[in-house]
Amino acid sequence: MASTTPPADLDDLLGLAAAHGLDLERSSLRTEEIGLDFRVAFGREADGTDWVLRIPRREDVLSRADVEGRLLALVAPRLDVAVPDWRVHSPELIAYPLLPGVPGLSVEADGDLTWNIDMSSAAYAASLGDAVAQLHRIDADAAAETGIDVRSPEQVREAWRRDLDRVADSFRIAPDLWDRWNAWVDEDSYWPSRTVLTHGEIYPGHTLVEGERISAILDWTTASVGDPAKDLMFQQVSAPPQAFEIAVDHYVRGGGQVWPRLAEHCAQMYSAGAVGYGLYAMETGESAHREAAAAALNPSSEA
Repeated sequence: MASTTPPADLDDLLGLAAAHGLDLERSSLRTEEIGLDFRVAFGREADGTDWVLRIPRREDVLSRADVEGRLLALVAPRLDVAVPDWRVHSPELIAYPLLPGVPGLSVEADGDLTWNIDMSSAAYAASLGDAVAQLHRIDADAAAETGIDVRSPEQVREAWRRDLDRVADSFRIAPDLWDRWNAWVDEDSYWPSRTVLTHGEIYPGHTLVEGERISAILDWTTASVGDPAKDLMFQQVSAPPQAFEIAVDHYVRGGGQVWPRLAEHCAQMYSAGAVGYGLYAMETGESAHREAAAAALNPSSEA
């Protein structure tokens, strides 16, 4: 819990927990404020059980949370790594027992990053490849029944085209980025021929580790049936090439299917992450997000 701070509204949070059957020790409660959709808090009951609390920031995240809860029930018995076990699920609070391990990446109260995993670690890469292979083997039709978004390979690319156009209607996109992203979407050789159940944002901040191996995967809000590269993207852009190769090797051994331009596709998709942030800024309407998205989409602008 090094990345958390004591909450200013301590009594309110304790009362919220108590209303849902959790009698948390006052001195144990800490919050983490960086989540875009949920505020996160941590607390301990008298019996020593540690809990994670997720408090929705906006009403629009509630329907997605219902889908996430159904998905967690589907994936939990099918993965060797742990996932959140939602013991409390209401419009005001989601709570589950703390999972084993420490975050691979933490954000301190002052905004500094603390890495608890070396991205060159062969053990981490291997466990990532194993976990992603297990996830991608889960039946997509069963996943679709949870209510998550489902897209074919063609629909994945069309969604990128639509998103680029939508963001371009609201933001200025630097010409070199606009050309790069459209060329990527238009080039067949970058793209996979199948879609699978994906987590959508697997990176060290969403993984817990024990002994350099992944012990749990958190925050399944962005799960969908979509592009398999999503779950290998961060490893490709942040780890040395040999560590990415280890992850891919374990992924293939576990039944994952790859294509020749997987690594390049990951790099292009990571670059286009600013498009997703632009959409988020449009959805929330918050000026701070809009300013940050504008800077990412047109980094050379002095505006």
